[in-house]
Amino acid sequence: MNCPQILENIQNHISLSTSEKKLFVSYLKVNDVSKKERILQQGDICKAIFFVESGSLRAYNFNDEGKDSTIMFAVQDWWITDMNAFVNQKESLLSIELIEDSRIVELRFSALEEIYQKIPKFERFFRILFQNAYVREQLRVLDNISYSTEDRYYRFVEKYPQVVQKVTQKQIASYLGVTPEFLSKVKNK
Repeated sequence: MNCPQILENIQNHISLSTSEKKLFVSYLKVNDVSKKERILQQGDICKAIFFVESGSLRAYNFNDEGKDSTIMFAVQDWWITDMNAFVNQKESLLSIELIEDSRIVELRFSALEEIYQKIPKFERFFRILFQNAYVREQLRVLDNISYSTEDRYYRFVEKYPQVVQKVTQKQIASYLGVTPEFLSKVKNK
């Protein structure tokens, strides 16, 4: 297995020798997954983090009333998981579903623990990845408390044009915490 795209993503933050690349890639599993399939089901133990080689995914939560809230999207060259459930190896609060046919690379928690022991610089890579995810989510919370729905929508479109091309209005509304009808009114202003 070659996996040049994930290695390029990693090389943005750490340098790996040829032998380290080969070892890392030996832990990966590449999956071609169909639209609408779930790679994580809310309530299951989250055993992996996923890298998107192609396609798009979304992570969402169903509350007790059955309301669907999109927490995050992932497109090509992005990582996705239920971070809390993955890091703590506990039941997931999220489901992760394919928006379109996709190719994803799976890295299991147990493999990551071995990688940390054999290639310690991966701790730096995943620290950077997790820090960036934390910053992104903190900025999202600030957007939610600081901006109107209309401003949040336009900021989302500006920040994530590659996501907007792949997701439905209903999914964007779910991410923004509004109904699709309300979002439609905002867009038509």
